[in-house]
Formats: sequence, C-alpha cells, structure tokens
Amino acid sequence: MSKEFFRVLEEIEKEKGIPKDYILEAVEQALMSAYKKNYDRQADVRVEMREKSNKILVFGRKQVVEEVTNPSREISLVDAKAINKKYTFDDYVEEEVTPKDFGRIAAQSAKQRVIQAVVEAERNIIYEEYIDRELDLITGIMNRSDKRNVYISLGKTEGILPMKEMLPQEKFIPNERIKVIISKVDKTTKGPVIYLSRIHPLVVKRLFEREVPEIYDGIVEVKAVARDAGDRSKILVESHDENVDPIGACIGTNKSRINLIIDELQGENIDIAAFDQDPRTLIANALSPASVVAVNIKDENNKQSVVIVPDHQLSLAIGKRGQNAKLAHQLTGWKIDIKSEMQAKELGINYKPLNAELQKGQQVETDETLS
Repeated sequence: MSKEFFRVLEEIEKEKGIPKDYILEAVEQALMSAYKKNYDRQADVRVEMREKSNKILVFGRKQVVEEVTNPSREISLVDAKAINKKYTFDDYVEEEVTPKDFGRIAAQSAKQRVIQAVVEAERNIIYEEYIDRELDLITGIMNRSDKRNVYISLGKTEGILPMKEMLPQEKFIPNERIKVIISKVDKTTKGPVIYLSRIHPLVVKRLFEREVPEIYDGIVEVKAVARDAGDRSKILVESHDENVDPIGACIGTNKSRINLIIDELQGENIDIAAFDQDPRTLIANALSPASVVAVNIKDENNKQSVVIVPDHQLSLAIGKRGQNAKLAHQLTGWKIDIKSEMQAKELGINYKPLNAELQKGQQVETDETLS
C-alpha cells in the first residue's frame, strides 16, 4: 500500500470530517473478505495495515484443540508448542499468512471499499445531524420539483417537501429561500430521507421563537398553537414576568414582529390569545376576535363548556366553516358550544357575565392582532 493511499485518507478526514481510522477499519474488513474469497474461505484472519512501512499483512488465527477437524481454524497442541511453548488448549495461535500476490488484490479491494465507506460515513453524518434537529425550523432553497414534491437544498443534502405540506397558495419558485420544519428523518439503505413541512403548527411557534426575543429568552412562553394552515392560526402565550405583556411582545412595535411572520406564511392571519389559569377566561381569550359575554363550565372533567356571545357576534365566534370555534378548541383542549344571547334565553341557560373590564381589555388586544 502506497503512501498516497494514507495521504488520501488524511485529506478525506480534513475535507469531509470522516475519521481516518473509520475508513481504515472498513478497508481492513474488505481485505479480510478479499483474502477469504481468493485464498481460504474457512480461515479466521486479521488484516493489519502498517502506515510507516506501507505494508499490508494478513494474520491467520487458529485455536489450540485436542483433535483438529478444521485445519483452517484449528491447530494441535503439538504444532502450537512448536511455535511457542507457552500455548495450551483453547489459546489462539496467530501466524502471518500474507500471500505474495496479495498487494494487487488488496489495492483493488481497498479502492472500492474506501469509496463505499466514504459514502456510508457521509450518510451517517447527515443522518446524525438531522435526526437531532427533528421539529427544528431551518432555511433551505427550492431546488427542483416534480408532481408530488419540492426538493429543498439544505447545503450538504436535500430535503423533501411534499406538495401537500406546502401552504395552499404557495408555488415552486426555483432558487427561492424558504423556511420549513424538519418533520421526520428516515434512515434508509440509500441514505437518510429528510421530510419537511410548511403546514405543521410548529412552523408558527418556531417563527415566533425567532422573531420575538422574549420567547427565545423564556420570558414569554408559547403554550399552544392551533392552525388551519394558509388561512388562520391561533397561539396561546403566557408571560413569566409581570412587567412584560406577552401579546404586545409578540406583536412588536407597529406590528413589526408579527408582520414578518405573517409575510413568511404568505398572509396567514394570526390571533394571539393570553393564557389564563381560569378556564372561563382562557376560553374567552381563545375565541378572539369575537367578544364573549359569558362562559359556563358544563363538565369540568370532560372539559365541556357553553359560551354566550352577543347576537351580532355569533357568526364571528363560530367562524367560517366553524374555523374559529375549532381552533379555539384545539388551542384550549375544551369543547366549546357557542350560543347567542337570544339562543341562551330561549334555551333557559343561566349565566354569569364575565368581568366587563376583562372583556374590554381583551377586545383591545385582539384588535391589535388582526392583520
């Protein structure tokens, strides 16, 4: 084996970050297979690559037994002691068995195995990098597309963004930068497959984490996200500092922060609701931008509630195709049965109105969240 071979391994280690020892181990395994294939299939051998002398040596291993039945793997005690008197039963005797013409076979096998080892190592490196980043938000570049997928360049590798995971109004634009969630990383025989998404609810949460320092620093917490991707999202936020308004922090001065997120999501509307330990207040907040007159807790164990809204707010509270009510349910975990004041009167539903000041304050906050 030439010095050039070891120099190439050092270059691979520097350029690709693949340890030289990893490749050498793979090559030694390949050379062991080559020896068995060409010389002795039954042999138990070890290959040693000596960089200083540029030599490849093959050593055969045989176990010391009382009666030899497999000469390729066994040796008698008499023959073992002829080599070294220290040997006894069940010891292993190792002798060099390097064939004279093994260099040519070794060179061919080593070249093939180095290429294969590099490919395998690169795949493992990519897999380990991205499996640790599942559910992270990353930026890629739209590379190419077919009928089912858009392929996103992520630098050293490519991710798959299925068309069904794109926002409804989005189109493939070559070389366009795009923010995506790593939804899943699969390990396959052909290498890692990285699946991406634009419609996952965590896309919204991760964007807020990027754009709102208070969230990144843990001062404001995103408690939950509900999303009808491409149309409307709701997020539930809580401040861990009484001096920090969580909704105001998310909106930013002149809506600067939330507008960046809305632009990234192709104009998707975002409602921001304040978390509250009181389920009545929580549900009322989650139904923003609709005003809520009262919230009755019907069944606390099964999280069932009845919400009373002004007559003129019924359609807004329910939302188009029930969207607002559905997202509020997803956000809070409560089942929400919405009734107008007139319906509540007809059904004989008694209720205690929410605090007037709370209603006023929430309406001001939700007005600010509308894009």
